[in-house]
Amino acid sequence: MNKLKFLLILGVFFMGACAASPASNSSGDVMVTQDKMAAVEDSSRVGRAPMAQNSAANSAAPSDVALDEADKSKQQPTERKIIRNAELTLEAASPEEAQQKVTAIAESKGGFVVESQQSSSSIQATTHDRVTMTLRVPADKFGETLEEIRKASIRVIVENVKGQDVTEEFIDVEARLKTKKALESQFLEIMKQGKTVEDALNVQRELANVRGEIEQIEGKKRFLESQTSLSTVKLTLQTPAAFTANSSGFFYQAGKSFGSGFNFAVNFVLGFITFIIAITPFLVLVVLPIYLLLRYFWKRWRKKQLAVQLAQEEKAE
Repeated sequence: MNKLKFLLILGVFFMGACAASPASNSSGDVMVTQDKMAAVEDSSRVGRAPMAQNSAANSAAPSDVALDEADKSKQQPTERKIIRNAELTLEAASPEEAQQKVTAIAESKGGFVVESQQSSSSIQATTHDRVTMTLRVPADKFGETLEEIRKASIRVIVENVKGQDVTEEFIDVEARLKTKKALESQFLEIMKQGKTVEDALNVQRELANVRGEIEQIEGKKRFLESQTSLSTVKLTLQTPAAFTANSSGFFYQAGKSFGSGFNFAVNFVLGFITFIIAITPFLVLVVLPIYLLLRYFWKRWRKKQLAVQLAQEEKAE
């Protein structure tokens, strides 16, 4: 019996030890799990703080995003913007006929004539031997137009072609325009959120200034687009005789000097005659009456003097 009781007690003690060990392990596991959750929660708090700060910074700075987009537009590749102009002096047998041909060439290329003027190099000329024109033609047809204009004349005397690259200026204008439009959008949003009349008036004043700047920038952009899309050609058509008359040389300078002297002499004579004709009424109506009046009083005074002198001579005798 004593052995049986001892075995029962030993079995109960062993079962209790086995039951206690899993409980201790489970409690340890629970503590570890709680520690891990606390650590994760702390880390989540730390992680959420920067995320909140970043989101607040992103929501609080829409202007920075708009300005960054405007700056990125400068870095985007774009086609070159070139302003091409040309000045030509051509010799033609009939400048008037050449003018008609040049006009037809410009219109066939999609261009037009801005200005046209006809003149003569001398007074004796019965026809116009000099024509000046200003054309605007599409930039992509600039070379073709010049080639056909050269063929419409006898020969080219002077040709001057210029090109100006305004790509950077055009990109800068576009970037400024995007920035100002983004700023305009922000002012509109602020105006919607305004709570007082004073705030609304202040925003409206700033908005008016921004819109004025936008109109100026858009005008600059339209000017650059017009200058780059259409090229300007200034043309002078002259006959060979006109070129000879306008050429320099000894005999030409001598003839010019003689002509200048002759013109001066003629102008002097005409001026003198004009002076005489202009002063004649003054002499007749003003100077002549005064002269006659003075002469009358002078004669009367002389008579009195003679009478006094004769009287004195008679008394002396």
